[in-house]
Amino acid sequence: MSGAGSPGAASPGDGATQPERDPGLQSERTRLAWRRTTLSSTVVAVLAGKALLGSGGAVGIVVAAGVVFAACWVGFWVIAHRRIRVLEGTRVPGALEHRYAVTVVVCLVVTVACGVWPVLRG
Repeated sequence: MSGAGSPGAASPGDGATQPERDPGLQSERTRLAWRRTTLSSTVVAVLAGKALLGSGGAVGIVVAAGVVFAACWVGFWVIAHRRIRVLEGTRVPGALEHRYAVTVVVCLVVTVACGVWPVLRG
């Protein structure tokens, strides 16, 4: 039997509507992953800020690095919390826009670099 008469076995051409997608816990897991990443980024930000202040380098370099670092951390935080709010909604979220994904990656790389630089330098 081809299953044409069985319930739920609608073929694409017979006009039957597709059942709603059951997201299960996927969006909740993704939302929690964004929260964990935001939390770990905040911890890195605090530790990197402490390391930058205690590095004893030239004041101009420390201030410039601190400003770039803070801007990247805030940028990541804003994008992450926007994504978290989207994932908390009832509708199935779309993919993260390319420009936001690139911004998140750049912000995280700069955050890690600002956190590692004083340690390697010291």
